[in-house]
Amino acid sequence: MLRGANAARATPYRPFPSGNDLLAAAFQSVLPPAPIPSADGTLREMLTRLLQDWADLIGQTPMMLSAMYWVALGGDLEQYAAPFDAIFDSPQAAAELGEYDSVAAISLLLGPLVTVKMSTLAGIDYGECVRASVEGFLHVYGRRTGITGPSTESADA
Repeated sequence: MLRGANAARATPYRPFPSGNDLLAAAFQSVLPPAPIPSADGTLREMLTRLLQDWADLIGQTPMMLSAMYWVALGGDLEQYAAPFDAIFDSPQAAAELGEYDSVAAISLLLGPLVTVKMSTLAGIDYGECVRASVEGFLHVYGRRTGITGPSTESADA
């Protein structure tokens, strides 16, 4: 192709600071963009819809392509964090969530979906995985109002 265009071998590399950046750009051009979150509904509903959109993308993308893309992308995950940040910055999240680390929260939500995809097990129910991820996230980071913990007093006292 380069010979037919009468271009030097280095020409495709010039706009990129490194080979990894070129590779990331190549993969980024074939993978779909991050899903756009809905602003309607409860926090649980918004997270569930967003994760279901992610599950659909993860389920449809070939595993080898996904793995190579994530490795090439390195730490530049802003575009994939943006949909979660939009939900985390919502009034519902402010009212319902306690303190949390954004990266840890996204990992808790997306991690099970990626793990299921990587397992290559047949018959995985992504819907159930989404439900469990959202419920787990809300259990860990949700404000605990009206919930009392287990008693620390002994039953014999």
